[in-house]
Amino acid sequence: MAMKIDLSGKVALVTGASGELGRVISLQLAECGAAVGLHYNRGRERAEAVESEIKQRGGRACLLEADVTKKSSIEAMREAVERELGAPDILVNGAVIQYAWTSVLEQGVEDYEGQFRSCVLQNVLMAQVFVPAMIRKKYGRIIALNTECAMQNHPNQSAYVSGKRGMDGVLRVLAREIGEHGITVNQVAPGWMISEKDRSNGTEKQPGYDEKVPLRHRGEALDIAHAVAFLASDFSKFITGAYLPVCGGNVMPAI
Repeated sequence: MAMKIDLSGKVALVTGASGELGRVISLQLAECGAAVGLHYNRGRERAEAVESEIKQRGGRACLLEADVTKKSSIEAMREAVERELGAPDILVNGAVIQYAWTSVLEQGVEDYEGQFRSCVLQNVLMAQVFVPAMIRKKYGRIIALNTECAMQNHPNQSAYVSGKRGMDGVLRVLAREIGEHGITVNQVAPGWMISEKDRSNGTEKQPGYDEKVPLRHRGEALDIAHAVAFLASDFSKFITGAYLPVCGGNVMPAI
């Protein structure tokens, strides 16, 4: 029997849907049949473009503006998505605040605080607001976007890594706490993916990086979207607490 990911009848909510990865993930989930709530904070025009594309393909989507570091804002987003599409069965927590990378000795304290809010607190608050409905349904899929950097710990990555490693701990604990309700909690960790800017500038190939990747090239946003769609589906119903690198083998969690 051929495997086909079918998310028909499911409602997904993607935070950071106006970003490059968020856009492709949202389109892929819609292609699999899910209705998709498209969260944005400042990128309304980009989110509108994603919504339009989904609807042109015959899918269902709605726009959701929120600050994912504030519980009241997330609660308002829950009311909006439930009104438009229904209670989410699938959460994809992908929004993040990025800062310029520099050394521990030079990085501003406010950057660490911001990474904590956008990585750790986002996942805590999204769980507090949306998981109770999943518990009532005895079903749910939570997928958060982490990064290969969380395993690499390279110089100048400390603020970013601190936030991502913090969310890793929260999500692993959450997976243990809510698994009995039929809810899985997993992470997808992209490598240095090829961006639209790379395509425009002709910088898809990065020899210094590519030569260290076992597959010898960088990945595409669609590679991340495929992993997310799999973890959102029932094909992954016995997988929880996983940190899944999608980086061509650049990092490999070991037993």
